[in-house]
Amino acid sequence: MRRTVAAALVALSTAVLAACGGGSGDSGAQSEIIVTTNILGDVVRNVVGDAAEVRVLMKPNADPHSFGLSAQDAAAMSSAGLIVYNGLGLEENVIRNVDSAAGDGVPTLAVGDHIDAIPYADGDSVGSPDPHFWNDPQRMITAVDVIEDALMRDVDGIDGAEVSENAEGYRTELRDLDAAMVTGFGAIAPERRKLVTNHHVLGYLAQRFGFTIVGAVVPSGTTLAAPSPSDLQSLVGAIETAGVPAIFVDSSQPERLARVLAEDAGLQVRIVPLYSESLSPPGTPGATYLDMMRANTDAIVTGLR
Repeated sequence: MRRTVAAALVALSTAVLAACGGGSGDSGAQSEIIVTTNILGDVVRNVVGDAAEVRVLMKPNADPHSFGLSAQDAAAMSSAGLIVYNGLGLEENVIRNVDSAAGDGVPTLAVGDHIDAIPYADGDSVGSPDPHFWNDPQRMITAVDVIEDALMRDVDGIDGAEVSENAEGYRTELRDLDAAMVTGFGAIAPERRKLVTNHHVLGYLAQRFGFTIVGAVVPSGTTLAAPSPSDLQSLVGAIETAGVPAIFVDSSQPERLARVLAEDAGLQVRIVPLYSESLSPPGTPGATYLDMMRANTDAIVTGLR
């Protein structure tokens, strides 16, 4: 009788351990992939598909330069299967968490280290690398390449065939996006391809599609900087000289400074929002990277034509 009871207890204990993911020979659930920004998060989700869980830290309409983490997100980074981040100084409030996880042995991928970064040509950040590479779809094809490689190399148990198929499908969509942007911007006369933004964010778009950056309301690569009166006065002169018809502002940032600048200086310009640094919530025009870039193309064409 005792042996029967003991055997039953052992069986029950084994069942409980199995249900909880314990027991010898069980490595537990696959570690999730963590992505810092929502733009890269959308790309990673397209490449990963159903092959693994993906957690994106940055919420829609957040600022990549200043967003913070919840305690749960910060804790999750220490046990991630892979952390994918932009790099090049973009995630100013989160990079210490990435570095801490890397110090604990978590694999990390700084996508910006692989995309042939360009330096800022103007403003307070001149000479330092520009992290806003997602505004060039061709560089995003390179981003998919390095993300695919990192998933295969660093994430144990991932379905490599599914990842490769997803990556190739998404690269095709990026090539189609690039071609559509070339066609769309073709409606703007070369002499009108001049951009003013609320901070320096469109350098890669300008390089890829033949635009000139006239200036920025905040003459910096980060939204955490502030313009001086002389900066604003210089920008007003540049806008008047270039005959720029619009100032493009980030949809995730207040447009008040750009609007006040235009009104105080008597500038006849439109204030046009772009999804230039963050995706927007599901169901809106900038909910995915591909949708965001199509919406921005339409907005720029309308603003400058």
